[in-house]
Amino acid sequence: MLVWIIMALMTGAAVFAVIGPLGRDRPAPEASPEAATDALFYRSQIADIERDAERGLIEPAEAETAKVEAARRLLAAARRGQSDGKPSTAQGRRRLASALALVGVPLLSLGLYLGLGNPNIADQPLRDRAAKSGSELGIDQAVAKIEEHLAANPQDGRGFEVVGPVYMSRGRYDDAQRAFENAIRLLGENGERFEKLGEAQVASAEGVVTAAARQSVEKALSLDPKLVKARFYRALAFEQDGAIDQALAIYGELASEAPLGSPVRIRLNEKIASLGGSPPDQPTGPAADAIASMPAGERQDAIRSMVAGLDARLAANGADVEGWLRLVRSYMVLGEPAKARDALARARASLAGDAPGLGRIEALGRELKIEGS
Repeated sequence: MLVWIIMALMTGAAVFAVIGPLGRDRPAPEASPEAATDALFYRSQIADIERDAERGLIEPAEAETAKVEAARRLLAAARRGQSDGKPSTAQGRRRLASALALVGVPLLSLGLYLGLGNPNIADQPLRDRAAKSGSELGIDQAVAKIEEHLAANPQDGRGFEVVGPVYMSRGRYDDAQRAFENAIRLLGENGERFEKLGEAQVASAEGVVTAAARQSVEKALSLDPKLVKARFYRALAFEQDGAIDQALAIYGELASEAPLGSPVRIRLNEKIASLGGSPPDQPTGPAADAIASMPAGERQDAIRSMVAGLDARLAANGADVEGWLRLVRSYMVLGEPAKARDALARARASLAGDAPGLGRIEALGRELKIEGS
């Protein structure tokens, strides 16, 4: 008997949950496909800005300004989506729906439970039920809505351009490739669209710059020679073809243009060193020339040995401002930010009585974005 009382209470709650919204004057509007497209575009734009800021491709202040503008447009798109809903005020229809809910829900749920119910079925863990929740589920729903919209409107180039980066972020590289191809076909050619297409083609080939990807990259650079990703993939294509000198030249240009101490510059310096080249931040002079002629493994050991020697010299005589500046930069280039931070702290202590020198050290710490600067 207790079971049936509980079932009656649950059925009553379900009925009120159904008829509750029917008593309101206006139902919640559903966002239009166009509004969902705009919202997803601005979300992906914010994610791209954050990724570029992390890679050091844009300055933090510029990144914040761009994110604020994208967020403003995202809110505007959301408001447009809400205004697209068409309220219904048909009181008779709502009363009919309420009556059907009062009678139909209990009968339907009782019939289904008697036919299909199983009180002994195991629980589904909360972790599994929450695996796809929050923003992740929201993006998936937006993508599904855009895909449905594009199926009905295959000439919407903007929709393809918006959904392409989302496919990339989810590892759907073939879908991204098709989306960028459609965007180019429908919206016209420009460097960024061909760059994104080339990136999708390289990702789909697991990092190999195929002939098709090379063609896309070259087309992108013919339209905009300053594109960073396209230049990187051109260098990677040269490297994979065995044209190391040409690859090194492009890697060196990209490293020189990246902010000093940024992760992208450090990675490019490591790439250049692994190919037998001289990173832009590497010391010059006769010793550097001798190091450049060594095999890659020995070269890295020699560079670290030189840096360790400089560190030991400064520990004995800390009045050398240029030496401290060189040491901090060297540790950042070697990808050892903890040692760079330690060297910066020791430089501050050693140059406490040298105001101009201390000012240069502090400026370097800020430039390299070392923690505590």
